[in-house]
Amino acid sequence: MAASVALVNAVTGAGGDDSEEALRTLLREHGFFWHQFEPRHAESFRDWGRTLRRFFETTELPVAVDLLNELLLQVPMHPHLADHDDPMDVGLHIHYAPPSADLPHRFRATTLMNLSELVCKHGLSRTGVCAAEGCDRVYADTSRAGRRRFCSEACANRTNVAAFRARKREA
Repeated sequence: MAASVALVNAVTGAGGDDSEEALRTLLREHGFFWHQFEPRHAESFRDWGRTLRRFFETTELPVAVDLLNELLLQVPMHPHLADHDDPMDVGLHIHYAPPSADLPHRFRATTLMNLSELVCKHGLSRTGVCAAEGCDRVYADTSRAGRRRFCSEACANRTNVAAFRARKREA
């Protein structure tokens, strides 16, 4: 989930960085084979970030389901179990695209399945665009409570302080 959020915010968010180096860093930070990133992959990642933005902006479950189903038809999947030497030591896990697929395809398949699983489990209550005024970043809440409305603690704090000051002025 976090990889989807990071990509959408890098590509479509105000102040985002979708440079080749930033994309490579994003892949590394989210456990993808970043060393396989090539400059020719950059535009594919940017396109995917713009595509996923539509999902995060959706507030109606049927619309989100239609979008995810459309994308699931476009991104061929070949799930298989993997247990490779991984510095992140994740152990046995599922890959949704074959090892022979290029890095952008593997990223699309993984992020698409992660978002699909989140929607199946929680609907749209855990995804969206930050509720802070002036912020266009997206979020996906995987916490136990599932009450997140902001992209970061900074936006939550800024909004709460503004609300507190407004209440204080009214009193």
